[in-house]
Amino acid sequence: MVQNINNITLITGNKHTDERGVLSYFNDFNMYPIKRMYLIEHSHVHNIRAWQGHKIENKWFYVLKGAFKLVFVKPDDWYSPSTDLDYEEYNLEEGVNKILHIPGGYASGIKATKTNSKLMVFSNLTVEESSNDNFKFNKDFWYRW
Repeated sequence: MVQNINNITLITGNKHTDERGVLSYFNDFNMYPIKRMYLIEHSHVHNIRAWQGHKIENKWFYVLKGAFKLVFVKPDDWYSPSTDLDYEEYNLEEGVNKILHIPGGYASGIKATKTNSKLMVFSNLTVEESSNDNFKFNKDFWYRW
């Protein structure tokens, strides 16, 4: 199932369980545009990765272990954005079988809500392409963690 809110998409997977174990799958997740993936590990809940934005880069987020709060803002100006913009907040956790897709045009903030959490991130840009589309803002600019 695919749920789309303000161009942010939540893709719900499914599971099959039998005597061999559990098979989790995402048949509605089209990986065609993905060029790379990486893993973010937060050893404790005090780490905050915020705010990093991309005008064109798309990202997909999947929790492998633990839980994360992900917050997204659509900057009105990439060089001097307003501080009172609305944000979208999502909580993802392991075993829930959801992938969150954020299109280009958003800045993201990420915080683990459980110790030793791991977040898998997929991107449609190479590292070089992403570095040319990278905007950073203070961690408390839009949201008070």
